[in-house]
Formats: sequence, structure tokens, C-alpha cells
Amino acid sequence: MTTTADPAPRRALTIVRQFAAPPATVFRMWTDAAELAQWWGPKNFTNPVCEIDARPGGAIRIVMQAPDGARYPMVGTYHEVVAPERLVFANHAVDADGKQLLEGLTTVTFAEHNGGTRMTLHTSAVALVADAAKYLDGMDAGWGQSIDRLAAHLAA
Repeated sequence: MTTTADPAPRRALTIVRQFAAPPATVFRMWTDAAELAQWWGPKNFTNPVCEIDARPGGAIRIVMQAPDGARYPMVGTYHEVVAPERLVFANHAVDADGKQLLEGLTTVTFAEHNGGTRMTLHTSAVALVADAAKYLDGMDAGWGQSIDRLAAHLAA
């Protein structure tokens, strides 16, 4: 008798957004830690830790903090960094002990369009532990709010 295990929960998301800023500026928002810390994460979250080495093989480490003080660490590695056109990075949600909860891959492209930038973000993730499936349910809202915060940061 053969049994098939249920596949791990997965989710993919694509967001396309237009910004009234040149691609080099929008790209910098993703590759400068001080800029990234200002907008990364859902509404009302902060980033007390934002360390990035935006080069192929470089690391990314962000700890998002919710308004209630809960912390959500993320680590990853840059696969591609092509200024000001494209970023590809692995992103992994981890627990306080560094155990991976989610495994993700994010690609962001930046193209000149009508004097500004058309940014396309494609991300996918798989839950590595049962409790992580709830994070997949929040992907649309979390990424959407992050990109809204990016837009506000660029407009400021």
C-alpha cells in the first residue's frame, strides 16, 4: 500500500505597482538598509534589525516588530542584484531559535515607465512547519501593506 503525504502549504503572489520615481531610486529603497527599514513590513510594524548585503551571495536579516511587541525574524540570501533592474533573494521566516518556518523566493523587477518606475514583485513561499500555514494566509495583506508603505516613503 502506498500513501501520499499532503504537500506542504504553498502560496505565490504577484504585485505590480507604478511609482513616480526613477528605477534607480526605487531600487535603492530595496538595497539600502536605512531606507528598507523605513517601509518593510505590514502597517504599524517597525524593523529594529535591518541588515543587508545587497550583492549575489550576500545576506539579508530583518526583524519586524508588531505594535504588540511580537518579533518576526526573516533571513535570506541575495541570488541576483542587477542595479537598477532586478533583485532575486531567498527569504525565510524563522523562529526565535533560528528554525525555518517558511521558505520563500522573491523576485523584484524595476522598469522605466511613463517617467517613473513599474515595479513587479513576485514571491512564493512554502510552509515548512504546520504552524507556518497561517503566515501564508497573511501574505497578500503583508506584502500589499509593505508596498503601500514603500509608496508613501517614496512620496515623502
